[in-house]
Amino acid sequence: MHNNEGLGIDQAQLVQAWQQTLPTTLDPTDKAIVLADEGVQNGLRIHIDAAGHQHYSFDFECAYVDLHEVRVQLVDVERDGRTVDERTEVIQELTQNYIRHIHECAQALQDITD
Repeated sequence: MHNNEGLGIDQAQLVQAWQQTLPTTLDPTDKAIVLADEGVQNGLRIHIDAAGHQHYSFDFECAYVDLHEVRVQLVDVERDGRTVDERTEVIQELTQNYIRHIHECAQALQDITD
């Protein structure tokens, strides 16, 4: 599959499937919002509000490389609405954890992207 080819699934259906499935791969107290990335076919924007007293929120870009693989990139991390340094150990750990969960969600959705 070439990068400019679609998955053969409607982006709105993809967003809905992700919105339903992603929370099942996250901590039950985390909150996720999945939106279509208007600039990228089969691309998603994922916003995660981390559970806990630190009030971190994470924004990721997620794009399908092919039917089975997604590329996930951290866009921004905020704490109480303010951008924070993404290089701290805590943020790096949380980021890697969320990226792993996003990949798990992509795996769980392979039946609709195939």
